[in-house]
Order: sequence, then structure tokens, then C-alpha cells
Amino acid sequence: MTAEPLPAELFTLGRSSLDLYSDDIGAAFADITRFGAYLGGSPLNIAVGASRLGVRAALLTAVGEDQVGDFLLKGLEREGVETRFISRKPGTRTSAVLLGIQPPDRFPITFYRENAADIQLSIKDIQDAPIEAARALVINGSALARDPSRSATLSAARRAHEAGVTVYFDLDFRADQWPDPLGYGLSIRSVLRDVDVILGTEEEINAARLRDPADVVIRHSMVTAPEIRGDVAANTAALLEDAPVVVVKEGERGCTVHRQNEAPIPVPGFAVEVLSVLGAGDAFAAGLITGRLRGMDWAQSARLGNACGAIVVTRIGCANFTPTWDEVQALMDGG
Repeated sequence: MTAEPLPAELFTLGRSSLDLYSDDIGAAFADITRFGAYLGGSPLNIAVGASRLGVRAALLTAVGEDQVGDFLLKGLEREGVETRFISRKPGTRTSAVLLGIQPPDRFPITFYRENAADIQLSIKDIQDAPIEAARALVINGSALARDPSRSATLSAARRAHEAGVTVYFDLDFRADQWPDPLGYGLSIRSVLRDVDVILGTEEEINAARLRDPADVVIRHSMVTAPEIRGDVAANTAALLEDAPVVVVKEGERGCTVHRQNEAPIPVPGFAVEVLSVLGAGDAFAAGLITGRLRGMDWAQSARLGNACGAIVVTRIGCANFTPTWDEVQALMDGG
């Protein structure tokens, strides 16, 4: 008799949403006439991206008892992502995000997360998820913004760490989810004892080490998030004191893998024409984690991640536009 396979080799935990992307490419947000409906939320995107690359992935999140929740669950099932551990929260709303696309560098985002279901994800909701039997867990910075999802995240990370499961921490700094960016840095540092790999952009690395209010610069533009200043090299070194690996995402330059007591590994990106950068970091994470799960070294895994991110920036969305294994291989082979 063949044993039933474990539900997942990868769990991701945190935000999930309906993403409404502008179909009017280049239009100012006020001039948009049509939106396309897709799956969204960083942990969801990573789960879908990994699933498309052949990983058995499961999502730990919560949705409302609403039609938007139905939309997400059906979409995840279509993508082969395990949904049995997703909670439904009466009296809450499944999150939604509206996104404009104004290449090359303007991608205005509006979050609708008042009374968001995924923030209500609790320790009790995830207690039956076999996290200890997985090979990797991805936790997310936004989930630390409020309880009970903060406690659920800390609990999941502790369980995984104690069981020897690799814990990846996607910094996912979303300034409008925090009353004060300084609170983000404090919360990030509270979970690092249970983290094996940190993933973040240069600005997220600075935000994770943020201590001085003077390093927060409010920007008055279509980009609503404040600029976070800091010394990326020094802040990366500081994070390495707590986590064995820090992967810095560097956009079109690719990424650099930093390991304790080892030389950094710079991994160049791929030259592509950018349509939208939204979702590129999540696709990168899905590729890098898949590489590690498949026994690749850090350079190979980061190259796979870079290829996934490069493909997504040529498209208009996140989860629904992440590449398959064959597509990624074609790019890495020069296609």
C-alpha cells in the first residue's frame, strides 16, 4: 500500500487578496476604465509560483465568507495549491488591491484591508497544519503588523525552526500597513531567532534595521510609500548576525546572496523589457526556494529566481503570470 504523500513540502503564510490590475496600460489611475481580476498577496504569489515549478505548496491564510474568498479558493485549487488549511472568517472581508500600470516606473497601488480576513489568522487556525513535516516555510513581514496574524506567524516560525524546517522570511515592507515604519523594524527583529533565510529589497533591508526617524523620508508622488534611507551593506551585515543567509534583491541587477562567514555571491539578472515590476519579487522567491528544495546550490537557485522575476516583469500581474518550469528553462537557455 502506497503511503499518502504529505500535504505540502512548502507552506507559505500571510496575505491573500483579489488583485484588480488595470487593463489600460499607461493610463493614469484616474483614467482607468477596465480592470482584470487575478490572485494576489505575496505569500499566495509565492505558493502559486512554486506550484507552477513543480513544488507541492500549501497556503496558510484566511478569507472571508464572501464571493471574493470563493474566487481565491477556486483559483488556488486550479493552480494546484493546497487549500485545506485556509480558514474562513465570518464577519470579515477578503482583501482586495487595485493596481495601475504606468511603465517604466509608476505602478500605483491601493490596498483595501479594513477588517481583512487574513489579519484574523490565529494560532488556533494553523495548529492542524503539518508545518513540521514540510521542508520549508515562508513567513511574511506584513503578517506581523497586527494580531492575531502576528502571533500565528511567530508560532509557525517557532514550530518550523524547532523541527528543522527551513524558514524563509520575506520582508515585504508595506508602509501603509504600519502606523509607524519604526514599528516594522522592531517587529522584524523579534522573529529573526527562528529565521534561516531573509529575502528583501535594498529598501526593505534598511527598513528591517530602521531605528532613526530621520531615515524615513515622505515622498509626495504616485509612489505613496516613504523612502527608507540607510547603509545597505551595514544593515545586511547586521541582519547576518541573526540569520544565516540574507538574499538582497537588486532589481535588474539581479541579487546577491550573503552567508555568514562566506564571500557574497552576486548573481546577475536577465536583460528583458519591463512592462510591470509588480510581483517580480514574489516570483523570484518562488524560484529561489524551488531551487533549494531541488538540491541546487545558492548561485543556481538565485539564478532560477532571477529568471522567474525576469519573466514576470514582462507581464502585467503576479500569481497568474508566474512562469512554468519549461518557460524558466527556456529563458536560462537563452530563449
